[in-house]
Amino acid sequence: MNKTTKTWIGAAALVLGSSVVTAAVVNNKSVEAPEPIPATATVAAAPSAYVDLTSAAETAVNSVVYISVTIEGKTQRMQVQDPFEDFFGDFFGFGGRRQQPQQREYKQPDRHGAGSGVIISQDGYIVTNNHVVGQADEITVKLNDGREFKGRIIGTDETTDLALVKIDAKNLPAIKIGNSDNLKLGQWVLAVGNPFNLSSTVTAGIVSAKARSLGANGVESFIQTDAAINAGNSGGALVNEQGELVGINSMIYSQTGSYSGYGFAIPTTIMNKVVADLKVYGTVQRAILGVQGQDVDKYIDVEKSKGNTPDLGTVKGVYIAKVSDGSAAEEAGLEQGDVITKIDDKEVSKMSELQEQIAQRKPGDKIRLTYLRSKKQKTTEVTLRNTQGNTKVMQEVDLDQLGVSLKPVTDEEKGTFNISYGLSVNAIRRGKMMDAGATKGTILLEVNDRKMQSVEDWEEVVKEANQSSDRALWIKALKPSGRKVSFVVDLNE
Repeated sequence: MNKTTKTWIGAAALVLGSSVVTAAVVNNKSVEAPEPIPATATVAAAPSAYVDLTSAAETAVNSVVYISVTIEGKTQRMQVQDPFEDFFGDFFGFGGRRQQPQQREYKQPDRHGAGSGVIISQDGYIVTNNHVVGQADEITVKLNDGREFKGRIIGTDETTDLALVKIDAKNLPAIKIGNSDNLKLGQWVLAVGNPFNLSSTVTAGIVSAKARSLGANGVESFIQTDAAINAGNSGGALVNEQGELVGINSMIYSQTGSYSGYGFAIPTTIMNKVVADLKVYGTVQRAILGVQGQDVDKYIDVEKSKGNTPDLGTVKGVYIAKVSDGSAAEEAGLEQGDVITKIDDKEVSKMSELQEQIAQRKPGDKIRLTYLRSKKQKTTEVTLRNTQGNTKVMQEVDLDQLGVSLKPVTDEEKGTFNISYGLSVNAIRRGKMMDAGATKGTILLEVNDRKMQSVEDWEEVVKEANQSSDRALWIKALKPSGRKVSFVVDLNE
């Protein structure tokens, strides 16, 4: 049986490490809410014998940029023994002491990758994929007219695989943003990007499906198209016949790692909310309903395979398998076994559509939810919450507020304390870590049950904790004396 994979089509698929998923069978501050990016209502073109896509292509190609990224190689310290010492030994018989291994630094080579991006404002805001720029130390953006700029990351969102980059430029050819909700099956679309480093490439196809879920991102409702998409197209534009942006190209479904029939794009309905939040807050204000479940038809198929004959009163919707404790759904009275069918009178036939609808909202928004319980239709009003279970604005954690500078433990420290990993506090000032009991020389071993083997581990666990309901760092450490200690850092204001 052939192995089918879902493959990222940007820098990650080229050289930044494999991002391939094997397919299954199948916070208290007052901040003004961001204005959403205006979406242009678009009506699918009427069927005709000939569809002219030249104008759309000429318009869109100038709004799509080439993005090259560099990830600096890490510097590691290694023990180096004199290779001649073991061979010759004490050749002259002087009985000298054996030399100690020397410490040398080794720098891994830099890694390079490339992808695409879409200019969404004349003052230099560019949308691309998180997997294109998320790990980049240096970003270069090349416009279609040949000009180059250094790019800086405004914010990234791994959950939707979107990122916002800014360049210092004015009067750029920003693309017009359309409404992906208005796309119809069979409607013509263009994929614009830089596959295989071939700049300004346009391919055409149709919308093959909507609201596809591949299990690659936390939130996804892909537009599926048969327009040819390949490595390097990541972050590029999917546009309609009018040249309006309707999606950000992200993935391919392939047995070879190259295009073999279908590509997938993130719809602008999701993109608009993510970009607006990244602009204002630097992080996404993600609304959470608080349910786990699956498409009703899939639930029915699973139950039938077990010999059961479920009757939910519908074959479309989202079956609720679990309601999270303290969630918005629990407060609204939803229960296991309920079937969600509508949000604000918009039909929801599968989980990806539910995710797309919730992704457009922010914590504190109220929605009217229609569901079936024992085949009887009910409605309820739900006030959405954030991942911390409230409706407050979430801010990014400023690592400077923690007040520590960390570095991996040296080989000498490993030997002294009989450890194989850890991060040593090499400088500390007044901040949350000092308040919790950390001192210079303290060695962090585990934070929230994650081993601290690099500074990147620390940064990632802090980010994860900031978005959790606890907003706390549970730290296991060693004092300079070797005494084992544990302490908690509260990330709340």
